[in-house]
Amino acid sequence: MSNQSQQCVIAKFGGTSVADYQAMSNSANIVLNNPNVKVVVLSASAGITNLLVALAEGREPEVRKQHIAKIQNIQYNILEQLPENPHLREEIDHAINSIASLSEAASLATSPALTDELVSYGELMSSRLFVEVLKQKNKQAIWFDVRKVMRTDNKFGKAVPKIEEIKQLCCAHLKSLNTQHIIVTQGFIGSESSGKTTTLGRGGSDYTAALLGEALNATQIDIWTDVAGIFTTDPRIASNAKRIDEITFAEAAEMATFGAKVLHPATLVPAVRSNIPVFVGSSKAPDEGGTIVYSANSIKSELPLFRAVALRRKQTLLTLHSLNMLHAQGFLANVFAILAKHNISVDLVTTSEVSIALTIDTTGTSTDGCSLLTKELLDELTSLCNVEVQEDLALVAIIGNNLTTIKGMAKKVFDPLEQFSIRLSCYGASTHNICFLVKSNDADSIVNLLHQSLFE
Repeated sequence: MSNQSQQCVIAKFGGTSVADYQAMSNSANIVLNNPNVKVVVLSASAGITNLLVALAEGREPEVRKQHIAKIQNIQYNILEQLPENPHLREEIDHAINSIASLSEAASLATSPALTDELVSYGELMSSRLFVEVLKQKNKQAIWFDVRKVMRTDNKFGKAVPKIEEIKQLCCAHLKSLNTQHIIVTQGFIGSESSGKTTTLGRGGSDYTAALLGEALNATQIDIWTDVAGIFTTDPRIASNAKRIDEITFAEAAEMATFGAKVLHPATLVPAVRSNIPVFVGSSKAPDEGGTIVYSANSIKSELPLFRAVALRRKQTLLTLHSLNMLHAQGFLANVFAILAKHNISVDLVTTSEVSIALTIDTTGTSTDGCSLLTKELLDELTSLCNVEVQEDLALVAIIGNNLTTIKGMAKKVFDPLEQFSIRLSCYGASTHNICFLVKSNDADSIVNLLHQSLFE
């Protein structure tokens, strides 16, 4: 594909950008305004994935009926704005019927494979409808099933892409397609070697766009969302947050890792590997511009000391205390072996002579967030040491450049926070961040104060 055309842009639109007919129409105009867009990657229409996930958990017949009716309404409202197309209506009806029978199966027995199969219909429907929106605007578009090329392992719910296979399959299926037509495909979904549908986990549509960008040698990946770029902090928390016009991959990855919702952390990996710039803009206000994410050597301006303040809620602190640690060897190794065995990934760690404190991110977990800390895990840790669990914490991260080389850093950061208690802090492992844990209900005030003192 990229051989025939010098520029190849992959444009990804999130759920709010394809929420209804008007949103799809705005997104289609963005595609039409950039002749370099060759591939469009779509999320499900806003709200649909949540309804499908609920159905996949197994629901009572009455609730199932209500959820399916809501899904049908969202898609029919778009369908009714399009020229009469019996074939398209048939396809949407077929998808709704499949959702109904799969959700009935889920009410008898749920499984991760069934969940992925069910959830995939959100993207399959939105992409089918979007092709017709483009055709309505006289643009030729081809609907393409991404599962033909997005090969993953079979870890349903959080499948891992097979990079080399994806490249080969893209060569075979996508590069030969007519470049006069726009290819419209799905984010978030893939398939494992026997053909079963998988999903890449939440945020996976951005990841899909980056993986396709890498496989097709794209010149840019555009992520269209509901905010006009990446800001110095969440504008809903600090009203004076400013947009960052250009930022490095390292800074954006830090921000995404520490809770900035605009980009999924994994999204950037294929783009960084292949040095493809990523643009983030708002599909509601494309003329407002956005943020472009580059490798450090492409950025013209000098990198600032402080770039942003990020916040991640729902953090759990584990404090492990044992006098046996005193001058002992292997204690940390044993602790991490137990955590690894239970698939727990640790974020921040601080140690003293006889205790270790570590944070676990429970943002993605169900309801109470305790599901990661199973009784088995806590029993194993307790056999080794005293265990204290503290929940209802938030992680504040200050993102910047060369933070470990500046004098007076602690004063700059901690002076404004003298009225708050800080539970744990990490500084020095990365030159790009300073992180600390605070009580959840102090988090917004702390982010506001830090933003005022560092950026305003």
